Amino acid sequence: MVVYTKRGDKGKTMLLGSQMLVAKDSPVVNALGAIDEANSYLGVIVADSNDKILKRILLKIQNNLFTINSILAGAKLKLAESNVKDLENIIDKIEPKLPILKNFVIPGGPKISAKLMYARSLIRRAEREVVGISKKLKVKNNIGILAYLNRLSDTLFILARQETYKKGKKETIWHS
Repeated sequence: MVVYTKRGDKGKTMLLGSQMLVAKDSPVVNALGAIDEANSYLGVIVADSNDKILKRILLKIQNNLFTINSILAGAKLKLAESNVKDLENIIDKIEPKLPILKNFVIPGGPKISAKLMYARSLIRRAEREVVGISKKLKVKNNIGILAYLNRLSDTLFILARQETYKKGKKETIWHS
């Protein structure tokens, strides 16, 4: 299979799951692109991290993001509801070990922590894009996708906080 098709040369792209040709600036392509961007950045974190557990978590998340993109592109796949619970379990395991927050955390800290915070913001943007297309697409598993993206940003936040404390650093807290 050749990587290039030349279809994109005129500003159109094929949605793989549905074989539908759409404009590259369409809302669905923006949503797919936002998820792809976040997924790629998670790959940067995996490449930079030495933590085997974090890498395993992020690789599973990356696979789930590919599933979500396939569903949004029209593929007849399903995101298992257990994936949302898996994210909740990660949060529930880590959060009690962290200091209680009373204010916002300013993104930064150790590099992996800062990168996880950035990935969190990319997921938030992807979530907004998916919300924007959710009514039009009528995806059967749409609520599960939105729940997954919402929980994923929380998970990345908790993972970022954990990285800061594992490195013996303190978070920078926002003060109004």
